[in-house]
Amino acid sequence: MADNNSLVGGEFSLRQINDRVIIVQILVMIFVFINLLLITTFFKKECFYTTARYILFAVTLLSDSLLLFMSDILLILTFLDFTLQVWLCIIMSVVVLLYLTVTPVTLTAMTLERYVAICMPLRHGELCSTRNTINCILVIHGLSSVPCIVVLFTYFASASLSFYKHYRVCSVEMFILHRWQDHIRSAVHQFYFLMMCIIIVFSYVKIMKVAKAASRENEKSTKKALRTVVLHGFQLLLCLMQLWCPFIETAVFQINFRLFINVRYFNYIMFNLAPRCLSPLIYGLRDDIFFHVLKNNVFCCLFKRNT
Repeated sequence: MADNNSLVGGEFSLRQINDRVIIVQILVMIFVFINLLLITTFFKKECFYTTARYILFAVTLLSDSLLLFMSDILLILTFLDFTLQVWLCIIMSVVVLLYLTVTPVTLTAMTLERYVAICMPLRHGELCSTRNTINCILVIHGLSSVPCIVVLFTYFASASLSFYKHYRVCSVEMFILHRWQDHIRSAVHQFYFLMMCIIIVFSYVKIMKVAKAASRENEKSTKKALRTVVLHGFQLLLCLMQLWCPFIETAVFQINFRLFINVRYFNYIMFNLAPRCLSPLIYGLRDDIFFHVLKNNVFCCLFKRNT
């Protein structure tokens, strides 16, 4: 009787995991398709790739698409219990670890760009020129690579050379061989979390002060700007919470494996997929100029297909 119950429970658990993987595949395909559509729209008008906020928006779309694609591959490999040589897993994990941080850092840079545009309008053209924006993108990737480098260096310092030829299921936990590595990773992420929170809060307070002062002159645009600020803040909160997910999952893993699977699935949906579906809403569909070009792009594609 106990064997039958465990068998039924195992079949239910397997079916539940299958359903979850299918749901993730559908969501990832939808988000990647929307992002690719927005990226093609970005190149349709010259003002998009010569304006700082649109360039940074395109960076978030590219990084989100790449992260969704790579993390989905790792999810499928883990679901199939497919093992890879450690060196190959390291290469794939570098991309995931890097672009996990690129999006929140880019969003923080977009917040600073909005701060300059609203609070320092006379210097916006100088500070947010195309050249400075390209340099900013390089800085963003440099800053985002630090947590990845820390994780990999602590791993290289602990693992033997022969270990790289072993076959393992590819996951972040594979890089944590000792407890002190987890502490270092936690310290780096907490530092990033704190710095981005300070920048975001400072920028939003300044922006909202200017927006309230100008509300009598242009109430409609001010309300729209404040709604954008709220949505932007919510997206950044989800992205920043994502930095804490590995520590929560590590703690839960030591308690109960089934709970660990449930928590990891929730974190993936809530803090990986959800923030990446907000970018098209905040910076694509709610931007009048971008939405107009996007609408024309979609209609042109449909018209050509029908003809």
